[in-house]
Amino acid sequence: MSDDPVLRIEGLAKSFGDATVLDGISFSVARNDVLGIIGPSGAGKSTLLRCINLLEVPTAGAVYLDGERVGFREASPGRFVRSTGQDLARQRQQMTMVFQGFSLWPHKTALENTIEGLVTVKKLPRAEATERGMALLKRVGLAEKAGQYPSRLSGGQQQRVGIARALAMDPKIVLFDEPTSALDPELVADVLRVMADLAAEGTTMIVVTHEMGFAREACNRVMVMEGGHIIDQGPPAHIFGTGGNPRTQAFLARYHQQFAQKFAGSD
Repeated sequence: MSDDPVLRIEGLAKSFGDATVLDGISFSVARNDVLGIIGPSGAGKSTLLRCINLLEVPTAGAVYLDGERVGFREASPGRFVRSTGQDLARQRQQMTMVFQGFSLWPHKTALENTIEGLVTVKKLPRAEATERGMALLKRVGLAEKAGQYPSRLSGGQQQRVGIARALAMDPKIVLFDEPTSALDPELVADVLRVMADLAAEGTTMIVVTHEMGFAREACNRVMVMEGGHIIDQGPPAHIFGTGGNPRTQAFLARYHQQFAQKFAGSD
């Protein structure tokens, strides 16, 4: 049904040896939701994204994409076994990921990076893939850079190519893992502007971010993580208001203090 969530997470846990990074995370994402995930470093935010698309195999719990369990198939009623690599690849196409590092192929142009999945995975004719790739590069403001290699692009431009590449697969949801963290401050705004436009257009997204302004203005829901748990969630007015969870308020106060010290030190 169209009212069912695009993504449903049930009891997700992840441990590395004796260290528990995620401890029983459960939430869902509806169509057209833009969910921002914030919290201190080490809270488990990036690990959560990597477990959602099985770049990391969860220790426990389950992920469902449009009602289908990710990475597993039901062999018999109530008994799940690991799905084939082909099935997992198909599911990952439907929830593409934009990484902190741009992860572009250095020997391919911006356009070639954008259309690689269309040609090799979706088997589109190159002419059709090229037309779609150019439209996507135009969408992220880089049509004039289509023939440039990543080494000739700024970090912000490379990240926007990464966003175009993710969108090329026509995913049901896009996962952003701190997409501006590797950028110089003057390049952040262009990437955030593209992401805000996607949010306004109804693209379903989960965004792990340290950009509180983006979380407040572009997300319709914000989740706060700490120590592998969800400690607070709700609309931005709740999270960034004065009457929210005291632990959320303490995190935001520390964030703003660190932000102020960083810029005071740069004068």
